[in-house]
Amino acid sequence: MRSRDSSACMVDRRAFLGSAAAVAAAGLGMVRHARGAQATLGVGFIGCGGRMWSHIACVKQLIDEGAPLRSAAVCDVYRPRLDAAAEATGGTPYMDYRELLADPAVDIVAIASPDRHHCLQALDAVEAGKDVFSEKPLAHWQQFEQLKALAHRVDETGAVLQVGTQMVADSTCRQARDLIREGVIGKPLHAQVGYFRQGDWGERGMPIPDPDARPGPDLDWDAFIGDAPQRPFDISRFFQWRMYLDYAGGPPTDLYPHVYTPLAIALDLSMPMRVSGLGGKLFYNHAREVPDTVNILADYPEGVTVALLGTQANARPVETCIRGSEATLVFGGPGIQIFPADGNATPSLEVAREAGGDTIDLWRDFLRCVETRERPWSDVWTQYGVQTVVNMGMLSMLGGRMLHFDPDGERILEDPPVEVA
Repeated sequence: MRSRDSSACMVDRRAFLGSAAAVAAAGLGMVRHARGAQATLGVGFIGCGGRMWSHIACVKQLIDEGAPLRSAAVCDVYRPRLDAAAEATGGTPYMDYRELLADPAVDIVAIASPDRHHCLQALDAVEAGKDVFSEKPLAHWQQFEQLKALAHRVDETGAVLQVGTQMVADSTCRQARDLIREGVIGKPLHAQVGYFRQGDWGERGMPIPDPDARPGPDLDWDAFIGDAPQRPFDISRFFQWRMYLDYAGGPPTDLYPHVYTPLAIALDLSMPMRVSGLGGKLFYNHAREVPDTVNILADYPEGVTVALLGTQANARPVETCIRGSEATLVFGGPGIQIFPADGNATPSLEVAREAGGDTIDLWRDFLRCVETRERPWSDVWTQYGVQTVVNMGMLSMLGGRMLHFDPDGERILEDPPVEVA
């Protein structure tokens, strides 16, 4: 993502990190660098549900490979999950994530709590002097102000924040960016990407392990609610939270950051100019609140429109491509294919993928940046732009109105009603 200039209240992260004076002025950043040079870094895991076990496995693999890491602490608001994670890692167990952040043995924080908590827990971790690997989405669709605060605070403190959009571990997004910068496709005009799969991953994908679970010393309902609307305890909301708008957003927040982030990197996208979202609950019509089908269109000041498409009711994919004035760049074949703009089906150029990758490679990149203080692949400014598009798409779909982004005030604005004569 291309950072905005200071007049738009955006910090150029590359300039910031490249300036020794700026880093020296950020005392906390110097503390972080010194800490990164230590022999061993303690990892704290916040949110010990299904996805966190992938991160626990990644850290274990890295330790086995000789990385200077150790599992220092684990946290969950549900004691059975907490106890299982503590037994597997040997980390100190906490039910309150703030106690984990206060633990001096914790240097790096991995966050895989429900979506609503990612942004606020990451912000608190940054304030506590920790570097952060956060699951996507970086923020809930109602949390734009918190997202904005986190992006700026990461730069102010010199923190390293990586978001778990593991598709960026594939080198093709950076190779595509270089090709586009070289003018291979001319001026980028239109791009499309989608996430299509079949299955209701709320109720069916999130079983209730204990139907008798109730709030108490082993289940902290208030901590689960966080800044969401206060509601009486509901066992489905607690265990199947992906079904509910208070805590999740369906495909746009759960899935789309994966595919949109590589496209944002390839196109050097800034913040969107305007966004429209369409769709809804078109097939899975039961207790689920979140949509199953959402299509988002985003216009950018660079003069490119991006179509972000998807449904959870059909797994037939769409091609990921960027159409320019001179040619079309397609993610496919050996890695990248360039086709003539006239629609000719024979590629004029094929570029081999330099490296594939997955979550473990995203962790390797994160640890490298913890040491060097460089910008990670899925950094906070890239995710600020990606998440803003996702949030605006959700708000547009739910409100039935196109939304605009004000770059000077960093605000999301609604379209006024259109009067038809």
